[in-house]
Amino acid sequence: MKIQFITTGGTIDKVYFDDRSEYEVGVSQIREILRGASVAIDYDVREVLQKDSLHLTDEDRRLVRAAVEESVPNRVVVTHGTDTMVETAQALKRIPGKVIVLTGSLIPARFKHTDAEFNVAVAVAAVQCLDPGIYIAMNGRIFSPDNVRKNRERNCFEEIEPDRSATGEEP
Repeated sequence: MKIQFITTGGTIDKVYFDDRSEYEVGVSQIREILRGASVAIDYDVREVLQKDSLHLTDEDRRLVRAAVEESVPNRVVVTHGTDTMVETAQALKRIPGKVIVLTGSLIPARFKHTDAEFNVAVAVAAVQCLDPGIYIAMNGRIFSPDNVRKNRERNCFEEIEPDRSATGEEP
Protein backbone atom coordinates (compact mmCIF):
# COMPACT_ATOMS: atom_id res chain seq x y z
CA MET A 1 0.00 0.00 0.00
CA LYS A 2 1.37 3.39 -1.00
CA ILE A 3 0.23 6.74 0.37
CA GLN A 4 0.37 9.98 -1.60
CA PHE A 5 1.04 13.10 0.48
CA ILE A 6 -0.01 16.40 -1.07
CA THR A 7 1.19 19.54 0.68
CA THR A 8 -0.41 22.96 0.50
CA GLY A 9 1.32 24.93 3.27
CA GLY A 10 -0.45 26.18 6.37
CA THR A 11 0.71 26.38 9.96
CA ILE A 12 2.29 22.93 9.81
CA ASP A 13 4.93 24.44 7.47
CA LYS A 14 5.27 27.89 9.03
CA VAL A 15 8.60 29.40 10.02
CA TYR A 16 8.94 31.98 12.79
CA PHE A 17 11.22 34.95 12.24
CA ASP A 18 12.19 36.57 15.56
CA ASP A 19 13.30 39.82 13.97
CA ARG A 20 9.92 40.38 12.33
CA SER A 21 7.72 38.58 14.87
CA GLU A 22 5.60 36.94 12.19
CA TYR A 23 5.16 33.57 10.54
CA GLU A 24 5.71 32.69 6.90
CA VAL A 25 4.97 29.43 5.16
CA GLY A 26 8.24 27.62 4.46
CA VAL A 27 9.30 24.32 2.95
CA SER A 28 6.99 21.39 3.62
CA GLN A 29 7.78 19.54 6.84
CA ILE A 30 6.03 16.26 5.97
CA ARG A 31 9.24 14.46 4.94
CA GLU A 32 10.90 15.44 8.23
CA ILE A 33 7.86 14.37 10.24
CA LEU A 34 7.74 10.98 8.51
CA ARG A 35 11.53 10.45 8.80
CA GLY A 36 11.53 11.48 12.45
CA ALA A 37 8.79 8.96 13.18
CA SER A 38 10.62 6.16 11.31
CA VAL A 39 7.48 5.60 9.25
CA ALA A 40 7.72 2.23 7.49
CA ILE A 41 5.18 2.79 4.73
CA ASP A 42 5.69 3.39 1.04
CA TYR A 43 4.86 7.01 0.26
CA ASP A 44 5.39 9.85 -2.15
CA VAL A 45 5.23 13.60 -1.48
CA ARG A 46 3.94 16.17 -3.95
CA GLU A 47 4.23 19.83 -2.98
CA VAL A 48 1.39 21.69 -4.66
CA LEU A 49 1.25 24.99 -2.73
CA GLN A 50 3.07 26.87 0.01
CA LYS A 51 0.34 29.17 1.28
CA ASP A 52 -1.44 30.17 4.43
CA SER A 53 -4.89 28.64 4.02
CA LEU A 54 -6.50 32.05 4.53
CA HIS A 55 -4.96 33.03 1.18
CA LEU A 56 -6.13 29.99 -0.80
CA THR A 57 -8.30 30.79 -3.81
CA ASP A 58 -10.79 28.73 -5.78
CA GLU A 59 -8.05 28.24 -8.38
CA ASP A 60 -5.72 26.90 -5.65
CA ARG A 61 -8.42 24.42 -4.60
CA ARG A 62 -8.76 23.32 -8.23
CA LEU A 63 -4.98 22.65 -8.26
CA VAL A 64 -5.28 20.56 -5.10
CA ARG A 65 -8.24 18.68 -6.51
CA ALA A 66 -6.36 17.97 -9.76
CA ALA A 67 -3.36 16.68 -7.77
CA VAL A 68 -5.61 14.34 -5.78
CA GLU A 69 -7.40 13.14 -8.92
CA GLU A 70 -4.04 12.52 -10.68
CA SER A 71 -2.61 10.59 -7.73
CA VAL A 72 -1.91 6.98 -8.63
CA PRO A 73 -2.13 5.77 -5.02
CA ASN A 74 -5.78 5.79 -4.01
CA ARG A 75 -4.88 6.76 -0.42
CA VAL A 76 -4.08 10.46 -0.12
CA VAL A 77 -3.13 12.66 2.84
CA VAL A 78 -3.34 16.41 2.22
CA THR A 79 -1.49 18.69 4.63
CA HIS A 80 -3.36 21.96 4.87
CA GLY A 81 -3.83 25.07 6.97
CA THR A 82 -6.55 24.78 9.57
CA ASP A 83 -8.46 27.99 8.83
CA THR A 84 -9.95 26.82 5.52
CA MET A 85 -9.38 23.06 5.71
CA VAL A 86 -13.12 22.39 5.73
CA GLU A 87 -13.65 24.45 2.56
CA THR A 88 -10.95 22.53 0.72
CA ALA A 89 -12.36 19.22 1.96
CA GLN A 90 -15.73 20.26 0.52
CA ALA A 91 -14.03 21.02 -2.81
CA LEU A 92 -12.57 17.48 -2.85
CA LYS A 93 -15.88 15.71 -2.31
CA ARG A 94 -17.07 13.23 -4.89
CA ILE A 95 -13.62 12.16 -6.08
CA PRO A 96 -14.39 8.48 -6.64
CA GLY A 97 -12.36 5.53 -5.40
CA LYS A 98 -9.96 7.38 -3.11
CA VAL A 99 -9.52 7.71 0.62
CA ILE A 100 -8.59 11.37 1.20
CA VAL A 101 -7.63 12.68 4.64
CA LEU A 102 -6.81 16.33 5.30
CA THR A 103 -4.69 17.23 8.30
CA GLY A 104 -2.55 20.06 9.58
CA SER A 105 -1.50 21.61 12.84
CA LEU A 106 -2.42 24.43 15.13
CA ILE A 107 1.25 24.92 16.08
CA PRO A 108 4.10 24.88 13.51
CA ALA A 109 5.89 21.53 13.08
CA ARG A 110 9.23 23.23 13.78
CA PHE A 111 8.16 24.04 17.35
CA LYS A 112 9.14 21.73 20.21
CA HIS A 113 5.56 21.38 21.43
CA THR A 114 3.47 20.88 18.32
CA ASP A 115 0.46 18.84 17.35
CA ALA A 116 1.83 18.29 13.84
CA GLU A 117 3.34 14.84 14.37
CA PHE A 118 0.28 13.54 16.20
CA ASN A 119 -2.14 14.84 13.57
CA VAL A 120 -0.07 13.36 10.74
CA ALA A 121 0.09 10.02 12.59
CA VAL A 122 -3.69 9.96 12.98
CA ALA A 123 -4.10 10.83 9.28
CA VAL A 124 -1.68 8.07 8.22
CA ALA A 125 -3.55 5.50 10.29
CA ALA A 126 -6.94 6.75 9.07
CA VAL A 127 -6.05 6.75 5.37
CA GLN A 128 -5.10 3.07 5.66
CA CYS A 129 -8.32 2.02 7.41
CA LEU A 130 -11.20 4.13 6.11
CA ASP A 131 -13.51 3.52 3.18
CA PRO A 132 -13.23 5.78 0.12
CA GLY A 133 -14.36 9.32 0.92
CA ILE A 134 -13.14 12.60 2.34
CA TYR A 135 -12.14 13.08 5.99
CA ILE A 136 -10.43 15.53 8.32
CA ALA A 137 -7.97 14.27 10.97
CA MET A 138 -7.40 16.80 13.75
CA ASN A 139 -7.13 16.70 17.54
CA GLY A 140 -7.05 12.88 17.62
CA ARG A 141 -10.38 12.55 15.82
CA ILE A 142 -11.65 11.80 12.35
CA PHE A 143 -14.36 14.16 11.12
CA SER A 144 -16.62 14.40 8.11
CA PRO A 145 -16.23 17.78 6.41
CA ASP A 146 -20.03 18.04 6.59
CA ASN A 147 -20.13 18.34 10.37
CA VAL A 148 -16.93 19.95 11.62
CA ARG A 149 -15.57 23.43 12.20
CA LYS A 150 -12.50 25.03 13.65
CA ASN A 151 -13.35 26.64 16.98
CA ARG A 152 -10.98 29.60 16.98
CA GLU A 153 -11.67 30.49 20.62
CA ARG A 154 -10.75 26.99 21.88
CA ASN A 155 -8.17 26.46 19.08
CA CYS A 156 -9.47 23.01 18.16
CA PHE A 157 -11.76 21.25 15.73
CA GLU A 158 -15.21 20.26 16.92
CA GLU A 159 -18.17 18.35 15.60
CA ILE A 160 -21.29 20.31 14.71
CA GLU A 161 -24.77 19.34 13.57
CA PRO A 162 -24.85 18.87 9.79
CA ASP A 163 -26.59 21.59 7.79
CA ARG A 164 -29.74 19.80 6.65
CA SER A 165 -31.21 22.87 4.95
CA ALA A 166 -28.97 22.29 1.92
CA THR A 167 -30.37 18.77 1.49
CA GLY A 168 -33.97 19.63 2.27
CA GLU A 169 -34.02 17.28 5.27
CA GLU A 170 -36.02 18.11 8.36
CA PRO A 171 -33.94 18.94 11.46
